[in-house]
Amino acid sequence: MRDPSLRRSYTLFRAFMNEQSDPEHCYGLLARDTADQLERHLPLKGAVVADVGGGSGHFTEEFRRRGARGALFEPDPDELSAGGRRRPEAAVLADGYLLPLADGAADICFSSNVLEHVADPQTFLSELIRVTRPGGLVYVSFTNWLSPWGGHETAPWHYLGAERARARYLRRTGRPAKHTLGENLFAVHIGRTLRQVRARGDVSVVSARSRYAPFLAETIPRIPVLREVATWNLLLILRRLP
Repeated sequence: MRDPSLRRSYTLFRAFMNEQSDPEHCYGLLARDTADQLERHLPLKGAVVADVGGGSGHFTEEFRRRGARGALFEPDPDELSAGGRRRPEAAVLADGYLLPLADGAADICFSSNVLEHVADPQTFLSELIRVTRPGGLVYVSFTNWLSPWGGHETAPWHYLGAERARARYLRRTGRPAKHTLGENLFAVHIGRTLRQVRARGDVSVVSARSRYAPFLAETIPRIPVLREVATWNLLLILRRLP
């Protein structure tokens, strides 16, 4: 699928709407789309790819299908077998703050929708950069707090306050929300993240774009205030400097 395009965005959106009932299709489609994005910048064949926080391993499996030497680093053992999946090959229980990799070990360090779930995103980013070789890529995407999907399962009611959104979710479903602001979900903002990344001397920004937008994918994140709502999910592709 051409990226960006209305067809691509619609196809991904439909898959997301059925994520609970058909996670294999949803995450398999997203993994293929993501691998296509990466290969526009660096071939996956023969590349060492560290997938940090990749859950049940859909991304790692796709990278390996395309010839990468991919490994999954996941801190939650339950995520490795979520949905009854077989534990992925080359899966390692590891904390993203302290990866069991040498400096510069990976050609690509990849993390999809993890940044909003860590309390210290800058330390997390620093670790991803540390394990990436000079000239290699760091691929990071995250859902920012002011995105319409920022509250995850409680969205868009998080705009009225996180606690109010959680209470509403409990009333409607009869079960507590999986995510709690300040515990396993954190308010990450696009403007602040871009400023912090651009101030670093060890990476350059290859791309900062809306991951799923059907048009103006690179323009939207450049517009202060609007970007915090309209980006939905920010994709950062960084190149490690010598």
